[in-house]
Amino acid sequence: MIATSVDFRSDNCGAVAPELIEALVTANSGSALGYGGDALTATLQARFTELFEAPVQVFPVPTGTAANALALAAAATPFGAVYCSPEAHVYTSECNATGFFGGGTKLVPIAGEHGKVSAAALEASIAAAGVGLAHKSQPAAVNLVQATDRGAVYALDEVAAVSGVAHAHGLRVHMDGARFANALARLGCTPAQATWRSGVDVLSFGVTKNGGLLADAIVVFTPAAAVDLGFHLRRAGLVWSKMRFASAQILAYVADDLWLRLAGRANAAATELAAQLESLAGVELVAPVDANELFVDLAPAALSALEAEGFLFQRRGPRLARFVCRWDTSASDISALADGVRRQVTSR
Repeated sequence: MIATSVDFRSDNCGAVAPELIEALVTANSGSALGYGGDALTATLQARFTELFEAPVQVFPVPTGTAANALALAAAATPFGAVYCSPEAHVYTSECNATGFFGGGTKLVPIAGEHGKVSAAALEASIAAAGVGLAHKSQPAAVNLVQATDRGAVYALDEVAAVSGVAHAHGLRVHMDGARFANALARLGCTPAQATWRSGVDVLSFGVTKNGGLLADAIVVFTPAAAVDLGFHLRRAGLVWSKMRFASAQILAYVADDLWLRLAGRANAAATELAAQLESLAGVELVAPVDANELFVDLAPAALSALEAEGFLFQRRGPRLARFVCRWDTSASDISALADGVRRQVTSR
């Protein structure tokens, strides 16, 4: 048994970066107008316009589910179809919040490798959708997850290819960026290149999984893609009253490239863990380790033995485990897990 639990369950399980706590303490002084009428939220709008090299609208929200569901509700219609990967978080893990807040918006899974949406598959699905037929949900938007829910990162040309198909047919492009910082750290490009320059209309900007506390955001690059987003957010009860505290967190997150440094640590931890595991007989990495997640095929008895030893991770099937590295994953955590897997595969 390990002395303490080694936790690879999710990047939601990690600590908050101290810089964000300090920002909240600093913001906790005096009074400020609520619902976004404060100076920090105004500064956030200006900072993100600078960060993304274009005029944008930024809407702080409490959760990534809120960001995804409300962005898609605004970008689609109640009778619209949103195309996504069958691995996408909006499809597997959000209790159809998109359909609820969209008044009936339908999620349509389409093919792609390692949680990606294929441009060719999108083209084929739109062609078969029955455009103009009142019997059918009408193509409205496409959801890309960056990094994907299988740990892969879209290359810029892949995002551009999907966006090109979508825009040619009048669809909006939404990017679920719960792990956007991890993808950006991997790509080494600018936020603008990874989003609107590649055709993205609306971004769910993740903070929580990468050292955040209680705030994510929706970033709108194409105003026409989310005209009524503010109304959707207010009706859903997802507009912060004391919004300065949400804005303070997000401002601290992007200050001095903190977000990219945190993501770089998580990615590096995953890369190191992958290097130690892939050399072991009986261990197979079944998806790319482009960001901070590993999907590992291992004998069921070995997985059960790891759980019995106190290692925490998600089982995605009898032989499939997901290990997620965080900004605060330590070298000792990596060594402990690698040693544990090594014990199990060599003892069987």
